[in-house]
Amino acid sequence: MPKRVKRSYDNSRRLAQTRATRLRVIDAAKALFIEQGYPATTLESVADAADIPVPTLYRWFGSKRALLTAVLEISFVGDDEPVSFVDRPAVQAALSEPDPSVLLDAFATIARDFMDRSSGILHVLATAAQVDAEAAALLAEIRRQRRTGQSRIVTALVERDALDPALDPSEACDFVYLLWSPETHRILTIERGWTSQQYEAWLAHALRRTLLAR
Repeated sequence: MPKRVKRSYDNSRRLAQTRATRLRVIDAAKALFIEQGYPATTLESVADAADIPVPTLYRWFGSKRALLTAVLEISFVGDDEPVSFVDRPAVQAALSEPDPSVLLDAFATIARDFMDRSSGILHVLATAAQVDAEAAALLAEIRRQRRTGQSRIVTALVERDALDPALDPSEACDFVYLLWSPETHRILTIERGWTSQQYEAWLAHALRRTLLAR
């Protein structure tokens, strides 16, 4: 009698469904955070909006801060792939660009896309940080990471001998941190009503005028 062949279990479809549901939860949480604010949004309201059981939400995220962190991470990079922002193809291509002006133009495009995805939720975080200690700690860490990441732009210019010699590199990093900040983006696009394209063009011009040797 022939031996029965044991079939391997393919759970790829189940994993894909779980991933899609998790993304739906994150989208629902982002919408509620922006609409209601971070303090007023409960995990129960997120579970209801995403149409999943509350225990599942707690099992996946554990806390509201962890859920907010997930929302921020996906907003920053645009998807849930395990690839850091600096390792994304657009960022790597910009850092490899030999022409300093083209390099800065590329980062202006990256900044526009980044802000289009994340400016709303970053404003929620900044507002929540005024009354919530966990949100304040998360905001401080994000700001630290942002300055570290943006300093790579200045490092790339120094390597190309393109940074204005009148600028100290640390000072130049502060300028980038100011120009490419959620606060600046919000003033221009929300308060002044600029389009994303206007913001990108301004940022590219401001970076070139501020950083490049003349």
